[in-house]
Amino acid sequence: MKQHTVIDSPYGALTLVAEGGVLCGVYMTDQRHRPPQESFGDRDGRPFGAAEEQLAAYFAGELTDFTLELRLNGTPFQRTVWDRLRRIPYGETRTYGALAAELGNPSASRAVGLANGRNPVSIIVPCHRVVGANGDLTGYGGGLHRKRRLLDFERGTAVPELF
Repeated sequence: MKQHTVIDSPYGALTLVAEGGVLCGVYMTDQRHRPPQESFGDRDGRPFGAAEEQLAAYFAGELTDFTLELRLNGTPFQRTVWDRLRRIPYGETRTYGALAAELGNPSASRAVGLANGRNPVSIIVPCHRVVGANGDLTGYGGGLHRKRRLLDFERGTAVPELF
């Protein structure tokens, strides 16, 4: 059974979704590949205490590594990519090609990009930390403006403000 809640963040409203009490989704408003609202289950904030606390600490600049239990629903390849994303240190970036090489298939950068774009747990699984081969910002389900702001925030060059 799924449940959801909506919280405010410096990057706009975030919809948190849990399945069986375990966080399985963090979606931004107007996020590409966002599932239909009716698939999120009943609105109930009870399963989200730890997620809300850690997100608040992250936005306050006090947390750089999330320790939440996650239920990442996707293909085996997608879950492997999402696991790699969680290993990118706070404030750093990796290219799609570098991630593909880490997975043992340097020619799979496009597949890595597709999996990255389907990440169901934005911010916590830091898909915003992946950039193009030349370092340019490319693709982000929450919009390039949010990706830029998240990266600037993590690099200490911007303070999050209400979206």
